[in-house]
Amino acid sequence: MNIRSETPTDYLAIAQIYKLAFGREEEGHLIEKIRSSQYYIPELTLIAEVNSSVIAHVMFSYINLVGKETFQVLGLAPVAVHPDFQNQGIGSALINAALDKANQLGESLIIVLGNPHFYSRFGFKPSVDFEIESPFPVPEDAFMVKPLTNYHASYKGKVIYPAAFQNV
Repeated sequence: MNIRSETPTDYLAIAQIYKLAFGREEEGHLIEKIRSSQYYIPELTLIAEVNSSVIAHVMFSYINLVGKETFQVLGLAPVAVHPDFQNQGIGSALINAALDKANQLGESLIIVLGNPHFYSRFGFKPSVDFEIESPFPVPEDAFMVKPLTNYHASYKGKVIYPAAFQNV
């Protein structure tokens, strides 16, 4: 398996993975909207490939954390693995590679809405533990954060997602 940044030649395969993994097209549309926005981070949008075929994708993009100050932090969404390759550790390997890269790039904090059992394996903790509020009503343990090396305690407030995230 090879993990690398996505390229435009991967876009069609990536969209197909999300359609197969989620049974809908909203995540594919989200990716397109993020790519065409100022929140897109090419270095933190990775694919996993086997025999030159894209089998998984993860995207980190910028979101805002608004409190006494406004901070630009990372949002992890979306992520998917082709159904034929699920439950083999590929998604975890891809997320770990992206987390390492985010740390190398000097990022400070990552936000994710997802399964607490899955994401806690990567060091994500409930956002309420950090005085970080979700912009929508979700279970407290499902809205999580992972502090990175450049995290500091002033990162508090409410998360504001870009318009691209509407309709997902």
